[in-house]
Amino acid sequence: MEPMKLAFSGLLALLLSTGAVQAEEKIKPFVQAESQGAGMAEAVSTAKQALRDAGFEVVGEYSPYDNATIVAITSDELKATAAKTDYGVFGAAQRVTFYDTGDAVQVAYTNPVYLAHAYRLDGDLVAVASQLEGALGKQQSYGSKKGLSGEDLRDYQYKWLMPYFYDRLSLASYDSYQEAVNSVEAAIAEGKGGVKPVYRIDLPDQEATVFGVNILGNSDDTECAGDQYIMERIDFKEIKSLGHLPYEIVVKDNKAYALRAEFRIAISFPDLSMMGSNSFASIMCAPSAIEAALTRAAGGKTGGDDW
Repeated sequence: MEPMKLAFSGLLALLLSTGAVQAEEKIKPFVQAESQGAGMAEAVSTAKQALRDAGFEVVGEYSPYDNATIVAITSDELKATAAKTDYGVFGAAQRVTFYDTGDAVQVAYTNPVYLAHAYRLDGDLVAVASQLEGALGKQQSYGSKKGLSGEDLRDYQYKWLMPYFYDRLSLASYDSYQEAVNSVEAAIAEGKGGVKPVYRIDLPDQEATVFGVNILGNSDDTECAGDQYIMERIDFKEIKSLGHLPYEIVVKDNKAYALRAEFRIAISFPDLSMMGSNSFASIMCAPSAIEAALTRAAGGKTGGDDW
């Protein structure tokens, strides 16, 4: 073979090989950050200041149960990217989490690149991931043993017949976007569905808003929707996947939506087994309970409510 053809052939093979490696790159849902302080209060305070210094906006904070704190954040880039797709508003927030083991405080955050693919955003949020790493550090990615490719995440389905991202729950309908936002916000503030407000993010120049809610699970038909109920059963590994919380209600145009639990839980716990201890079977009642809680929290009614 002529030298020039040989060189070209080698270059082509290298490019194809590099492309294949990049195509197979796996992404995990969470990132373990560097330690931010000796105790919970110090860790949260230090991290929040670092996040603000890096250009993030802290939009909410709550403790779903003892030893756990979750801080919700957004930024201009997150909101701008979320606004590019019809239901990108689901991805307008990232979560930074703190879990006190008794010996140390685990600090972690959701992986923006993972969620960008899972929520089919028009953009990969690599720059946001870099900002978070700069603010909080990075020890390792975790939450899935092997991870998933971006392509797999954009078409994610836990099992056959399980929902995709676009198989959303329609919770309530109103006459206008403003009525929908006001009604959902009022219902959440009243604690309907056994929820408490965590954050609200409005997309600029869009009729799209996302509310983060703490689900208490304080009624018979919503007990296993509760944040603590679910996490006690499936968040069993040493490094906690607290960034699964809180759940979202989205107002888009004149309707309120949520992601189906079978998708929303699975995307945070992609390695969770279907059966056995600490499995989806242990929270089999969660999908219907979450739907009931969020429907009421959106101002809607379920089959068991008085009309």
